[in-house]
Amino acid sequence: MTDSSPGTSAEQAVKLPAGFEVLTADEDLAAEVYDALNDVEARLLEALSSPDQTADTSARYLAEAGGKRVRPLLTVLTSMLADGISPDVLQAAVVMEMTHLATLYHDDVMDSAPVRRGAPSAHEVWGNSVAILAGDLILARASQMMSELGEEGTRIQARTFERLVMGQLHETVGVAEGADAKEHYLSVIADKTGSLVASAAWLGAHYGGCSAEVTRMLEEYGEAVGVAFQLADDVIDLTADGEASGKTPGTDLREGVPTLPVLLLREKAAAQGEESAAAQQVLGLVDGDLSSDEALAEAAAAVVAHPVMEEAWRTAQGWAAKAKAAIAPLPESTVKTALNSFADAVVERDG
Repeated sequence: MTDSSPGTSAEQAVKLPAGFEVLTADEDLAAEVYDALNDVEARLLEALSSPDQTADTSARYLAEAGGKRVRPLLTVLTSMLADGISPDVLQAAVVMEMTHLATLYHDDVMDSAPVRRGAPSAHEVWGNSVAILAGDLILARASQMMSELGEEGTRIQARTFERLVMGQLHETVGVAEGADAKEHYLSVIADKTGSLVASAAWLGAHYGGCSAEVTRMLEEYGEAVGVAFQLADDVIDLTADGEASGKTPGTDLREGVPTLPVLLLREKAAAQGEESAAAQQVLGLVDGDLSSDEALAEAAAAVVAHPVMEEAWRTAQGWAAKAKAAIAPLPESTVKTALNSFADAVVERDG
């Protein structure tokens, strides 16, 4: 059980988006998860606070803007397969969210992204240098907190951070000559997104008291969930309600970010026949001047109308199926049911 204060309820601070509820037939499980996430939220904001006003305001900025808290949710859930939620599990969950937040500060600077979670990005508010330093500060505190949990957790945190950096490096450098662009992209998102989700699952299982075998299963599950999550984001970028998501539909197209639908389009365009001509026509819009909202909307609509969108969805769903297959050997339980639902939710969400 959590050590949260009495009276905390599922209706309080944490509000997960539609599709990520872990409500099952077991209402006690749902209440315990939400209580734990409320506890994580309080610990997170405390960990990000600082007596220095600039450090305090900038480090707390994205956390206070909201977020799905997917990684802490997974850490909490996986711990419940064994001994359950403990102070160490809660601390590991906070570290995972802090690591994720730090990468957002850095990513937004590298991508010159103007908006994050419906608000101006940190670098738009304070400039690139402060945004980068805020991300560094968050990572430093996350590392310190993980070190308090012992050598094994510190090793996992360091390995995860290495993969995050390598994924960003490979994305920045781009595809090597002669390499497969789609395979390169899948490798990048496995490092940039899958690694942290895998670690969130591993840490919950480890500090929750699962066996080494079960912990490995859950790490594999988390990696696949992370890849599915990012692949779904590729599609959501083109289809989401901009007002609800806080992001203009087609932003990735405008920024030239290689995503699965566009990579699939380029594959089709390089082929022969009628299918190639149709893909080339859409790519003409995608590769054109997308500085105006009208041009961006036209290009996004053209991609959405093309069959590659359905293929991208199927690919995301395939990774969700891989995640569920990884934990298939686990005995049936309400927690396993919630984990299976979680894998489905990452591709069924709309934001």
